[in-house]
Amino acid sequence: MQKNFHLSDLKYLMAYTIPISAIIGLTIEGFFYFLTPIYIFIGIPVTEAVLTFLKLDDKFKGRSSKEIHWIFNWMLYINIFLVYGVLIYALIKSISINMISLDFIGILFTVGLVIVSNGINVAHELCHRTNSFERLLGKFLLIPSLYMHFYLEHNFGHHLNVATANDPVTASYNEPLYSFWISAVFGELNGAVKIQRKRLKNKNLSFCSLQNDMLWYGIIQFVFLLSGFIIFGLKGLILIVVAAIIAILMFESVNYIEHYGLLRKKLESGRYERVQEKHSWNSNHLLGRIVLYELTRHSDHHKSSTTEYQNLKSIDNSPQLPYGYPTSILISFIPVLWFKIMNPRIPKEMISLAVKSNS
Repeated sequence: MQKNFHLSDLKYLMAYTIPISAIIGLTIEGFFYFLTPIYIFIGIPVTEAVLTFLKLDDKFKGRSSKEIHWIFNWMLYINIFLVYGVLIYALIKSISINMISLDFIGILFTVGLVIVSNGINVAHELCHRTNSFERLLGKFLLIPSLYMHFYLEHNFGHHLNVATANDPVTASYNEPLYSFWISAVFGELNGAVKIQRKRLKNKNLSFCSLQNDMLWYGIIQFVFLLSGFIIFGLKGLILIVVAAIIAILMFESVNYIEHYGLLRKKLESGRYERVQEKHSWNSNHLLGRIVLYELTRHSDHHKSSTTEYQNLKSIDNSPQLPYGYPTSILISFIPVLWFKIMNPRIPKEMISLAVKSNS
């Protein structure tokens, strides 16, 4: 296994453009409070469309060897300072801003988008690591989203149940994004509680045990909210909560496009077939995958969840999203358009499974 680092690997510094755009917007103020949303939902999609037209996506499909250089990890760790830095900066700037104003709305969306892209997304990568310190860093990055239970449900629920009716974040065939938001948010919370109960039961411990991670997540997030209220007042608390809600809904939108309509076959034994590349949507659109640390190579991630982001590959025989993540999310906001584009791309056997399960 090689340990070399190439200058081309600095492409992952592009992930910092999202929090940097937030800092610029918060500094210039006014219309620029919306700079980050504009960058993510207009700038990136337009750039990806140009790159796809020029056929540049295929030139950067993946590596021929594995890379484990320390700098790949540090490019993740730096996001801790960026996420909390943007949040604190936004809280300070909001002190003098009217809550019922476009400026405040811009700040809310800016902070929410930074939390989901450089917070939850990076936490997702770190929470899959075998190193306990890195998993701890991942949980620390989940605090601003108020979604710490994600660690339990994702690692011990989603990866086990993906592409089945038992997975709250596998969107069903013809399920609109908006109803999925509700089922996913409450389904993940319920799943995390069930997983925690099972883990405690296996140790003969009660739910009130100090080894109950869900209990600690609640305490930590309460202290986080209380600190925000004490330091920045009611307005600060509202900013934290609303930004977290925006981050959660954007994150669940990502879950929606990653597994929409894809199902595993149930075998005669009653078990589901093993997870394969065909059970996740893949996207190889260049800019989106780089700023999200290769999250868009989701088929390979489910094939081997501990594979570090820089070593994930684009799997050609997996279902392919026609657009990058930001564009796909925008399309999913219009269910009729999403169904028209995506339903014909779902393998016919999976549509049959969906129809059969609903009958």
